[in-house]
Amino acid sequence: MKQPPRDPDWNQLRAFLATARTGSFSAASRQLGLTQPTLSRQVAALERGLSLMLFERVGRGLALTEAGRDLLAHVGAMGEAATRAALSASGRQTDISGHIRITASDVMSATLLPAALIDLRRIAPQLHVDIVATNDIRDLMRREADIALRHVRPDQPNLVARLVREAHGHFYAATDYLDRRGRPTTRAELAALDWVGYGDIPLMIDHLRRMDLPLTPEAFRVSSENGIVAWEMVCAGLGVSPMDDLVARRDPRVEPVLPDDLSVQFPVWLVTHREIHTSPRIRLVFDLLDRHLAGATVAD
Repeated sequence: MKQPPRDPDWNQLRAFLATARTGSFSAASRQLGLTQPTLSRQVAALERGLSLMLFERVGRGLALTEAGRDLLAHVGAMGEAATRAALSASGRQTDISGHIRITASDVMSATLLPAALIDLRRIAPQLHVDIVATNDIRDLMRREADIALRHVRPDQPNLVARLVREAHGHFYAATDYLDRRGRPTTRAELAALDWVGYGDIPLMIDHLRRMDLPLTPEAFRVSSENGIVAWEMVCAGLGVSPMDDLVARRDPRVEPVLPDDLSVQFPVWLVTHREIHTSPRIRLVFDLLDRHLAGATVAD
């Protein structure tokens, strides 16, 4: 008689879940703090135990098979429940209180962090959180912040960095602006539109030129150091700018420009001090932010 499949090991399911969410073994291994061979073996063991192929290679990345998508629907819910239980238990067992400072870009602070803070308040109601909404890179080594969200991995040996997601974005403009100016069909036509700048304009121009968008400083008719202000100017119809899809798709005033031809990708790193291993307060917030940002969707 054929033996029924054994219950999967939770470590194998965690490896599968991280790989499904990040799209690669290397990114998943960094997220879980494992070596890539160890994580690959766990996924392979899960496939053998279930007698299913869960991933297939697509270029340099991985894509879920139909069986993998079916499993993800179940494992994702299990992972969320397990994480909530662990975070809640951690918050209660240690009676976490005091202050913690988190630094992130102004756009991320306004759009992605509030949902995480609602969950944090439920788990650790005595904890006071200060959000430092700035596009400057705060120095964690000098304790200007306890936890940072960055798009570049720091190289200081006393910091712990975890890749929580690979963010995707496009170029956006207000629908009424495109109704007036026309919708570009080529990169040259896109470059000829008005642009909204934020942050370091010369650096922005350099990045855009590498994408075959021949922009000059004169193209940026308006700009702001504040990302939220710059984005509101885009939504008001003052020009074009790149934006994370998680932010842009929540606003009905805008639409992507050349979405099939142009996109942007950038990593989101969660960074803190080595004391994450000894501070329940920092570990609780770090893990909660990881969970929220890794699973962030347009509907959040």
